[in-house]
Amino acid sequence: MSKQSISSTTGASDAGVETMNSFAGKWALITGASSGLGVEFADLLAAQKVNLVLAARRQEPMEKLASNLHSKYGVDVLVEAIDLASPGAAIRLKSSLDAKSVAIDILLNNAGYGLHGDFLETPIERTVDMIQLDITALTELTYLFGRDMATRRSGYILLVASLLAFQAVPSYAAYAATKAYVLALGEALHDELRPHGVIVTTLCPGHTATGFDAAAGATASAILRLLTMKPRPVAASGIRALLQGRATVVAGLSNKIAAFSNRLTPRSMQRATMRRIMGS
Repeated sequence: MSKQSISSTTGASDAGVETMNSFAGKWALITGASSGLGVEFADLLAAQKVNLVLAARRQEPMEKLASNLHSKYGVDVLVEAIDLASPGAAIRLKSSLDAKSVAIDILLNNAGYGLHGDFLETPIERTVDMIQLDITALTELTYLFGRDMATRRSGYILLVASLLAFQAVPSYAAYAATKAYVLALGEALHDELRPHGVIVTTLCPGHTATGFDAAAGATASAILRLLTMKPRPVAASGIRALLQGRATVVAGLSNKIAAFSNRLTPRSMQRATMRRIMGS
């Protein structure tokens, strides 16, 4: 773990995000901060003068990111190298930050991964590990830090779900189910915690160029490759929605259309379509 000191130059942030400065001076915890969306979340928030806690398994890329953000924006950055899929990891992370007197104002629950393949062909140990990270750790972190936010009557929580949360997905059965849980949890907590001054927003990205396919053991189909979004606008849409106090945001117009279309089609048709699109 390391801490980067303050003093440096500021940088410009993305259009639509730079005018919203209500996060300035706060502390944000970003899980899954060593790559993909986590890196983009970190840069966008640091550009708004948000101090950061980066949490993931791989320390080296986070140390490099912390150094870059310090030099670019002059914010405080803490690096917490931790395997959030391990039992009790959320409590250990919370205890570590409490010991440093770091109160988290913004929680970005971004850590997670998927597994591609038929359910019975995937070792159950891998599925359980995925569920531990995608559901259990996310739930524990939301509870631990959300409780503090509610006590202070101020806070923001972003949960990263997926476009796959809106329907069952053969070949991603367990992963899509974890994201359906995240979506349902986030929407419910949006209503539960708002009276306590805490905003909960759920971001649902579609296929994004983050290395997800390689980690899941999948090859993107031609359709997915056409629909792939870059991570920067996806992350920006999540932060923008959080600042606006929205319950849910689906990143990208084509993904919004896909999510809405599920209201109009039978679930059997949804499964067949997703098998063709995601099953490669």
